Amino acid sequence: MEYKSTLLSNEDIARILRRVAHQIIEKNHGTDGLCLVGIRTRGVPLAYRIAKNINTIDAADVPVGELDITLYRDDLSLIGEAPSVRGSKVDFDVTGKTVVLVDDVIYTGRTARAALDAVMKLGRPKRIQLCVLIDRGHSELPIKANFVGKNIPTSVDEVVAVRLLETDDEEAVKIFVKDRESGVRN
Repeated sequence: MEYKSTLLSNEDIARILRRVAHQIIEKNHGTDGLCLVGIRTRGVPLAYRIAKNINTIDAADVPVGELDITLYRDDLSLIGEAPSVRGSKVDFDVTGKTVVLVDDVIYTGRTARAALDAVMKLGRPKRIQLCVLIDRGHSELPIKANFVGKNIPTSVDEVVAVRLLETDDEEAVKIFVKDRESGVRN
């Protein structure tokens, strides 16, 4: 892949996550019954950061869970014979709660669809909302994020790479142009 540009710096990401935390509190009229569930991999640290921002804003401790959607993917047969399953860690009951799913990028909507299936296996939430750092367009399903950090129109030949300190030892959102034969999707 060929590097094209840096879209967001670490300061941009921090500012966006503070804004999104405010929006989540406002849309839900506070934090009662609210929980965050990060979609592995990069949705998890984003969920923890949003929860920290919510605590700073509203002095509320919002529970955070970690969701592995690997076994709920509709392309499981395409990603290999032995997909890497790291497991979910949701140590609270989602029944009757407002669950905010957190992910780094929404592209086709298929990850969000798989996450909806995975959450429903945990219980019956009152409502499920979706929060993403980046919406890059190209949805293939009727799924739209409730909270979007930044809309970044892209071509299908581009890859949006979210890099976080917790997972990548750097903090930025970059765009790359993929090789035609690589077939990489995000």
